[in-house]
Amino acid sequence: MANHPAQPRLIADTPLAPNVLKLLEPHVEVLDWPTAGSAPENIAAIYTYGHPRVDGALLDRLPGVRVISNFGVGVDHIDVPAAMARGIPVGNTPGVLDGATADLAMALLLAAGRRLTEGDRYARGPKFLHYDPGYMLGREIHGSTLGIMGLGRIGQQVARRARGFNMTILYHNRRRQPEVEADLGVRYVSFAELLAQSDYVVLTVPLTPETQGLIGREQLALMKRTATLINVARGPVVDTAALTAALSERRIYAAALDVTDPEPLPRGHPLLQLDNLTITPHLGSATEETRQRMAEISVENLVAGLTGRPLRHAVQ
Repeated sequence: MANHPAQPRLIADTPLAPNVLKLLEPHVEVLDWPTAGSAPENIAAIYTYGHPRVDGALLDRLPGVRVISNFGVGVDHIDVPAAMARGIPVGNTPGVLDGATADLAMALLLAAGRRLTEGDRYARGPKFLHYDPGYMLGREIHGSTLGIMGLGRIGQQVARRARGFNMTILYHNRRRQPEVEADLGVRYVSFAELLAQSDYVVLTVPLTPETQGLIGREQLALMKRTATLINVARGPVVDTAALTAALSERRIYAAALDVTDPEPLPRGHPLLQLDNLTITPHLGSATEETRQRMAEISVENLVAGLTGRPLRHAVQ
């Protein structure tokens, strides 16, 4: 990495993507993430590219930090109250990744409902020797009922896409949103009703103490046996053991996950062996266009914090 002694020093969980590094290097000297107990001198900023843990203990070892900038929206890996107590602003990149993440949610929904990954494997394999119209039947998406848990920016974008499939759209939120209901034609229901009535349940909630383990054995038992669970939120929102059991025992039809707990799952984990699971490696915002905008905003936040200006997007 480039060495600029006169520049502020930054720690980042490397390796960084080339486009991110290119944007950072004119402004800071980039150092690797410190090992446990170590404390590089004169660190002015922290840049979280993946999900390294930033807590009070780390900040106490780095008393010169003036800003923390996160590449992405979710900041569950950052102890924001600890940063705020020390007067350190935390920046993130909301807004720019909503559409890309909603696109992936719909892609996972479609893939799971129509058994796309199973079909792909079968079509490439040695057993596909003739067309059988009674084989590998999936579930319809158009005209079905979608339940969105968490009707924030991403959830609203999912609803907009679902309207194109003529889906009945239910949602549950901490607070009811009448103006969004009128705009998108969605209907507010209780959490239990959403689980019981939906053919597809999409999770778009942030990870908080309240949402950790939101979907467990009890909640999965409320879902239809023909229902599919889609998680584009955070892995710990779903109890992995409970989901593995529900899928193995066919108590729900399928699941489609972009995130897991832990992430990644250990190779050989029983969940990975199931044919009614569709899984992607945390690709929610993984488009070239969105990741470039995330890089630009995260560096803009960083530079603003280093120069004492308000961050474009500060976590409150």
